[in-house]
Amino acid sequence: MKKIFQTLCLLLVATIATACDNTASNVPLGPIDEAPTEDDPNAEHIYLWPEGNMPTETNYTVNNGNYQDDPDFRPNMVWYPVPNGVEVKGAVMVCPGGAFMFRSRNEGAPVAERLAELGWQSFVVNYRVRPYTMEEGSLDLARAIRYVRSHAADYGISPDRIASVGFSAGGILCGDEALHFDGQVNGTALDDSYIPDALDEVSADVCAIGMIYSFYGRLSVSNNNVDALRAGGIPPTFYTYGTEDPFYRQFIANANAAREVGVQVEEHVLDGWPHGFGARGEWITWFDSFLTQIISH
Repeated sequence: MKKIFQTLCLLLVATIATACDNTASNVPLGPIDEAPTEDDPNAEHIYLWPEGNMPTETNYTVNNGNYQDDPDFRPNMVWYPVPNGVEVKGAVMVCPGGAFMFRSRNEGAPVAERLAELGWQSFVVNYRVRPYTMEEGSLDLARAIRYVRSHAADYGISPDRIASVGFSAGGILCGDEALHFDGQVNGTALDDSYIPDALDEVSADVCAIGMIYSFYGRLSVSNNNVDALRAGGIPPTFYTYGTEDPFYRQFIANANAAREVGVQVEEHVLDGWPHGFGARGEWITWFDSFLTQIISH
């Protein structure tokens, strides 16, 4: 039933009008817990929140069969390390899409593995999806960024060289995090009962964002308000999308709005390509070049 539901969601996504120079706090390296995953039962998941202290505004107690995750799901990320012998450039947080209903497989591990080969410590962020809100997922991403920044030395990176990349809903999540949950914004922004900890003292800023068939905004609706984007202090942004994507015109408008703000924008338009191409094509190489240029300044 879950596979049927996810397939229907993929069709829905494809067809409907669907700054960074911060000092890491001295946070001890937490344990890397093992948890099963449909893709790789041996993958190591780094849980993002301690049990009993996760900012939440959704009361989710029973899976009625329409949700990817059960109520006991713990947001986490999976690290795809840079291979031995490859120069480490920085880190990239990878956020799969899925209309905030699920996390698409072809937009996670295959992308992280390719980025790792190019020198980026890569982390697939398994953020909360339906019935949770986008904002709860954004806090998961912010927490993941803080974790990587606080452990920059362990990953062999500079703390100001952390970027995010997202696909469709995952890109919207990256944008929401950068607009509303970066810096030292913590879980109390959504949940008064959340107790901030040492990791909340670490900045959740990113130095760049990759919008892969995505935009700043909400599901199906881009935010092209120049004043709002300027106020949010969005970072350099990389766009890649196809001309056969139902959101094609919204991508164009969003990239133009980001340019008007004065943000460095790189844009690649793939003639005849649809929504949901994942790791296919040459865009990962282009994104690597874009990030390399950003961190060189």
